[in-house]
Amino acid sequence: MCGITGIYAFNMIGRVSMINVANATAALEKRGPDFQDIYNDNTVALGHRRLSIIDPTPEGHQPMWDMGKRYGIVFNGEIYNYRELKKELLAQGMRFQSETDTEVLLNLYIKEGKACLNKLNGFFAFAIFDYQEKSLFIARDRMGIKPLYYLLDDDRLLFASEMKSIIEYGIDKELDYNALYTYLQLNYIPAHKTIFKHVKKLVPGNYIEVKNGEVKVEPYYTIPYNRSKTTDFNYEDQKKKLAELLESSVKKRLVADVPLGSFLSGGVDSSVIAALAKRHKDDLHTFSIGFKDEKFFDETEYARLVAKKIGTDHTVFSLTNDDLYKHVHSILDYIDEPFADSSAIAVYILSQETRKHATVALSGDGADELFAGYNKHAAFHRILEGGGAASMVGALQPLWYLLPKSRNNRIANKFRQLHRFSKGMKMTSKERYWAWAGFVNESNALKLLSDGSKNKLDQQQYVDFKSHLLKHIPDKETINDLLYTDMQLVLPDDMLTKVDRMSMANALEVRVPFLDHALVEFAFELPVESKINGSIRKRIVQDTFRDILPEELYNRPKKGFEVPLLKWFKKEMQHTIKNDLLSDAFVKEQGIFDVRATRQLKKKLFSSNPGDVHARIWGLIVFQYWWKKYGR
Repeated sequence: MCGITGIYAFNMIGRVSMINVANATAALEKRGPDFQDIYNDNTVALGHRRLSIIDPTPEGHQPMWDMGKRYGIVFNGEIYNYRELKKELLAQGMRFQSETDTEVLLNLYIKEGKACLNKLNGFFAFAIFDYQEKSLFIARDRMGIKPLYYLLDDDRLLFASEMKSIIEYGIDKELDYNALYTYLQLNYIPAHKTIFKHVKKLVPGNYIEVKNGEVKVEPYYTIPYNRSKTTDFNYEDQKKKLAELLESSVKKRLVADVPLGSFLSGGVDSSVIAALAKRHKDDLHTFSIGFKDEKFFDETEYARLVAKKIGTDHTVFSLTNDDLYKHVHSILDYIDEPFADSSAIAVYILSQETRKHATVALSGDGADELFAGYNKHAAFHRILEGGGAASMVGALQPLWYLLPKSRNNRIANKFRQLHRFSKGMKMTSKERYWAWAGFVNESNALKLLSDGSKNKLDQQQYVDFKSHLLKHIPDKETINDLLYTDMQLVLPDDMLTKVDRMSMANALEVRVPFLDHALVEFAFELPVESKINGSIRKRIVQDTFRDILPEELYNRPKKGFEVPLLKWFKKEMQHTIKNDLLSDAFVKEQGIFDVRATRQLKKKLFSSNPGDVHARIWGLIVFQYWWKKYGR
């Protein structure tokens, strides 16, 4: 796991930017604290920060060159099947200087060109320079586990693992107001867009090729999905296949030359991963985070039950709200593009504490998106199935509107969910998905923008972008259609972004066995009834691994975790909100947001009935903090 950056110059103007590659590489220090190096010539500059995982000797340093010194690579990620690939290459006469997966990837590209991507099992973002042809090849993994930003103009192509590295090249930091408008709704920015108009995210499963004066951005992989056809396997055979694929995936992800452990939240997903890992690693260390002041969200009791049953060395990091709060500014400092999923705070602390014991950790991410684990999936299922209960909830929408709604109280949260459900019943499939994916509707997001910002919106471009994001949801959707969209949107741009940024801020590599592409492809062959019904979510995951987990894990609601934002905003952060980041004076001077709208949000926040306003306030705080550090 590492950080990469680089530049391809098309002319003399582009070459001037090469003087910034050292600073651009240094900006990625936290992603790779073990070593830094740079390559620079008249056409290309490559920078690399290394976090040593496989073959931590100097032979693994990057940029790495083949034995003929024609091809150079910078690589972020892991190739799990590199040993098998190496055997094939050795049989074909290829020679090696190290024991790294990086060199295997480089030699595989030399042998097969871009077709090598189809043979890779792993997660990655990499760039390979051919000195002889003066060509550059850049690729991102199938699911988008590893990030890749790029900027392409008439003079140069820039790329990097993080936005802060791109910024070091002295780019034009013109805001993309359509991206901002989307961010205000979702609290994150979907690919290919970024907060800057001229910078893009490389979409998962895509590559960039610079060759013979041309630049191509092309897909090489999409998850195979035929909504009208599912597997012929019966349910028992489906479970056997899932068990085989997931155990194989976990086993592949245990390869490391550094200490390796596993996150263990107490939920089914991470528990399954830890249990399977323990079969192949006797000294497995598992890690949980507990919340002393938020007992409703504390699942460490279940994590301990799992650890005891499977026999791991288990560590619990038990935190108070004060412990959580003291990390907020460190996280805001690290965020180099607006991203306001508040659960990132817990992931940051879990990663920081885990890094004291391990350099690599397994996680259960991806299972919810593959097998229907979220509340929204259950709500969609109820609407699609129909029935008297759903109709009654819809008919009582005026009542839910009047009742108090908040995430911070069980009863008020239930009213919030019922109100959200009843509104969703009256929407089209696409609009319902969009509404339930976000925190704010389009109308309220628009009200937050100043007149000047509204004038910079391109409404047609926004509509086209939104239509692109929702293109896999038909008028009569199935749950699998929604999951397929989750895999293109929520998973890479929210969940995986959160894990990558917060783990790499602490130099911890996180591996996600549920996202092995063979397992993902199998999941989209399964019928909906194997994943969800009226009484159970992630049905096949729960049924397949029931015998290896404590019974207490089953038949209990999914809790997730709510960071106590509202409490912080009303106490510790009140001065920052009122007198700094959201002060009337700063908002007016900045000119991006409407001061009347932000004033109204503050009024609601500090009232006796704040509702869900804290999620919107957090989105604004993140943006304002980012804007002061990176945006202006």
